Amino acid sequence: MKIKTITKELKHHLPFTALAVFLSILIVLFIQYFLKKQIDQEIFHVFHFSHIIVSAMVTSALYFKYKPSFIKSFFIGLFGAIIIGSLSDVVFPYLGSIVLNLDTHFHLPLVEESFNVLFFAGTGSLIGIIIKQTKMPHFIHVFLSVFASLFYLLAFSPAFQLVYFIGAFLIVFLAVVIPCCVSDIIFPLIFINKNNHKHV
Repeated sequence: MKIKTITKELKHHLPFTALAVFLSILIVLFIQYFLKKQIDQEIFHVFHFSHIIVSAMVTSALYFKYKPSFIKSFFIGLFGAIIIGSLSDVVFPYLGSIVLNLDTHFHLPLVEESFNVLFFAGTGSLIGIIIKQTKMPHFIHVFLSVFASLFYLLAFSPAFQLVYFIGAFLIVFLAVVIPCCVSDIIFPLIFINKNNHKHV
């Protein structure tokens, strides 16, 4: 059943996501407070576009694995990466910043840099269909999403201070778990008949 498959996949990825968020915060603390390097908008863009590529790869590959249709796989990967990537890297962190009262600037690449978003999502979809790999790209996807979400908070929140990393952990965790698992697992599986299910 779809629900059973989705639940199993979510339970498998929750601990990994929590660990990825924790490690990313440690890395960012080291970069900012020991190496004295600031996270800026350009660094966010690098991770955001990389995240979109890998997200599209996983989504298109998972759908193609069960339903080998090039056109459907391509567009499911394309739209899944764009929508979920925007939610994970921008919308969720921004909403979380409102809770923390960070006065974060809202920057949505989907609107401001539409061509780049479409290009990287389309490229990722094509690669996913060709290589047909879902496991390793998903782990890479989670790490990129974690950093993209965290870097958004740091790059567009002038008031961000050390104490906010406590709240940032929960914000980034939810920003990654909900959209990324929806993108990699739930989104493609809802288009697949239950008779075709097997473990990813």
